[in-house]
Amino acid sequence: MKKLKIILIVSVVFLLSSFLTISCSPQFGGRITKVEREKFANYPTYNKEGKVFENLIETSLDMDLKTIWSVLKDFMKNDTLRNPSRDVETLNYKDFKSDTVPKIVWFGHSTFLLQMEGKNILLDPMLSDVPSPYDFMGQPRYSSKLPIEIEELPQIDMVIISHDHYDHLDYESIVALKDKVKHFLVPEGVGAHFRRWEIDTSKIHEMYWWQEMEIADIKFAFTPSRHFSGRRIFDRNETLWGSWVVQSDKNNIYFSGDGGYGDHFKEIGEKYGPFDFTMIECGQYDERWNHIHMLPEQSVQACIDLKSKISMPIHW
Repeated sequence: MKKLKIILIVSVVFLLSSFLTISCSPQFGGRITKVEREKFANYPTYNKEGKVFENLIETSLDMDLKTIWSVLKDFMKNDTLRNPSRDVETLNYKDFKSDTVPKIVWFGHSTFLLQMEGKNILLDPMLSDVPSPYDFMGQPRYSSKLPIEIEELPQIDMVIISHDHYDHLDYESIVALKDKVKHFLVPEGVGAHFRRWEIDTSKIHEMYWWQEMEIADIKFAFTPSRHFSGRRIFDRNETLWGSWVVQSDKNNIYFSGDGGYGDHFKEIGEKYGPFDFTMIECGQYDERWNHIHMLPEQSVQACIDLKSKISMPIHW
């Protein structure tokens, strides 16, 4: 009986400490309020009973034990082919600047600095070393440096976020950037994280699929993707996810964020295409989860659906 009591006490202490850690650590972000859920209930893809957003087409995230075991075995392999053979190149921002032709710097994965119509637009800034709430919980980036360090970045006019996963929305990066950013454009619900991180609410613009916003003669349209969201154990799909159209009189650019293949690419292409340049995820390709991350052939088809003139594979 004594051993049982000790086990119970240790279990309770562990659970309580875990709960307090998640509740108190800002890295996990904010929580959706009752008022926000009442607002979300007006959206066609919001499940009022489950209190979650849903994809346009049925997308299961369940994996059986056999699949989970196969994934774990693959992650434990010491496969040197997974790592690039050289480091990134550094860039002097002054040499990069141009007011005429759009320029893009790829920071790796899905982080980009886009200069367009004289404005600096940062996409999914994950500029920390490890994409997780704590460094010990994830693998560090393969590169020892960034093309441009946060301190060297210029004034950022807009930051756009595709969804709230740690490899796309990084607490440390947002806090380091917040004083030099004019606007944060984010999916519905993601604003809760930014408010928890004490970002000026006047800078936060939350959007639902197909909503548009114009800032400084650049139109931003938040468009669908086939993916999911969540930063905690029990908050899956409480916030929205999506892709972005960045459009001006001279240029038309698309950023896919994360997601599997679906008819939404053709719909986006018909509504906003043709695109001069598209950034399309293709790096998490695996038959076990091709409904939330595209296989390479599907990425190519997405580019065709979008009527893209030039495409760049990202998220690899």
